[in-house]
Amino acid sequence: MRQDVQDLQRFPKNDGLPISIDLVRKLSPDSLSVMEFKNKIDFDIAEKMTKFPLLGEKIEDKWNLELHREFNMTDDAFLFHKNSNQGKLPLYEGKIIHQFTHTFSEPRYWIIENEGRKAVLGKKIDAQQKLGYQNYRYAYRSIASNTNERSLICTIIPPCFTGNSLNIADKIDNISQLLCVGLLNSFVIDWLLRQKVTTNINMFYIYQLPVPRLTKNDRYFNDIVQRAAKLICTTPEFDELAQEVGLGSHQQGVTNETERAKLRAELDGMVAHLYGLTEDEFSYILTTFPIVNVTVKEAALEAYRTFVPMFRDLQVAF
Repeated sequence: MRQDVQDLQRFPKNDGLPISIDLVRKLSPDSLSVMEFKNKIDFDIAEKMTKFPLLGEKIEDKWNLELHREFNMTDDAFLFHKNSNQGKLPLYEGKIIHQFTHTFSEPRYWIIENEGRKAVLGKKIDAQQKLGYQNYRYAYRSIASNTNERSLICTIIPPCFTGNSLNIADKIDNISQLLCVGLLNSFVIDWLLRQKVTTNINMFYIYQLPVPRLTKNDRYFNDIVQRAAKLICTTPEFDELAQEVGLGSHQQGVTNETERAKLRAELDGMVAHLYGLTEDEFSYILTTFPIVNVTVKEAALEAYRTFVPMFRDLQVAF
């Protein structure tokens, strides 16, 4: 917000920041929107992150994220019931989830499964095929702000129906979903997203995030997946997912807050290394989250330092 007309005469000699057209195209290929970099370190971090493909880019032999919505809270309100009983599934809204948890608050509504199934199928024939609501699904809050404590809030939700304040993905295998949540809940990804959004995180913003498409044959894939699984698989609804990832059951999930904080710090440290960030760059990112508790940021930075030997020979090939 420049107030002095003389800035036009001085620009760009004093504090102008040159941004290449190539970087604009990499970060925003569809709209060519320019990120509001505040200084050179913003630019340097963003440039490192663009080594990875955007989530909206379809890549063969890799997992791909295809987002959509399910029920509209206004148009589909006739399906919603305020009491839960047999034959009904909960309706998940954005406020029910938080990072790595689906129990941040209680559901307000439930939907009779048969009625919800018909609505999801629409004009399609019901051949008793398994539908999205019957699976584990990646979900993130579509309503957020770049001034909140955290902006990108996502997790994996158990079988349920969802309202339009959640965007979901169900055409991705369960293990890759865990990796996706581990990456997207990081400070690094959140920092980049906050340069673009104001109050709503529509699918367009998520698709334009550069993310390492690690698969099970890549280094660090299992390290991230296991930590994300321990944070998410904490209730009986996640027993099948826990077994699939090798935890056994939800009882091997981590509910102790101190242990959860340690796992989250480790994930943040790992992700910073995956993007090739220096300690100064990661430390700078953490300063852009003023509402986050200082101890949380210190733990993430300490985890980054701990993993330096592990990532010293990292070659970006994802």
